[in-house]
Amino acid sequence: MTEIDYETLRQVILDRGQSKRSLTALAGPPASGKSHIANALCRDLNNYSPDSAVVLPMDGYHLDDALLEKQGIRDRKGAPHTFDIAGFIHILQRISLGDEIDIAVPVFDRSLELSRAAGRLIPHTARHILVEGNYLLLDQPEWRDLASFFTTTVMITAPRSLLERRLMQRWQNLSPTQAREKCESNDLPNADLVMNSSMSTEFNLITGDL
Repeated sequence: MTEIDYETLRQVILDRGQSKRSLTALAGPPASGKSHIANALCRDLNNYSPDSAVVLPMDGYHLDDALLEKQGIRDRKGAPHTFDIAGFIHILQRISLGDEIDIAVPVFDRSLELSRAAGRLIPHTARHILVEGNYLLLDQPEWRDLASFFTTTVMITAPRSLLERRLMQRWQNLSPTQAREKCESNDLPNADLVMNSSMSTEFNLITGDL
């Protein structure tokens, strides 16, 4: 694994998607800055070559809260078993073909805590597909099958103390005690799983305060 900075990563992605479609895995624990990095890369790549880049967030494949409640795992939302991994693999298969069609994908609406079907288009013009999610390189059954789709793999990390602070900030609408419980019972275990059980990546990008 090679440590990389943002500008160098942007150039690597640009070079690898010049002539054909290239999928980049932007993996990392929750609150590591994946979405921030993915959106910045998308903006910069599109400034260089319009309509050439798009972000595909794994979060669109969250199982619905009603289904999680029925299965008794609502409190673990965000853990690997609360995602539609088969559906995610299927969409990556379609996107990796690079056919001359636009492909609709779901996106997660955090304000409503649900996924919106066909909320984003992957345009046929897009050569740089920036796939963003916690478990893209998780070394577990089914999840490890994702690695074959990616030309470039990046682990985005931050010090655990910084992750914890960011995760606590996500629960500002709760009391400090409730926020701490959410963080320690689900968010931090998910972060530790990503850090300790992901496959080796080509690059490592460390974030500070974003």
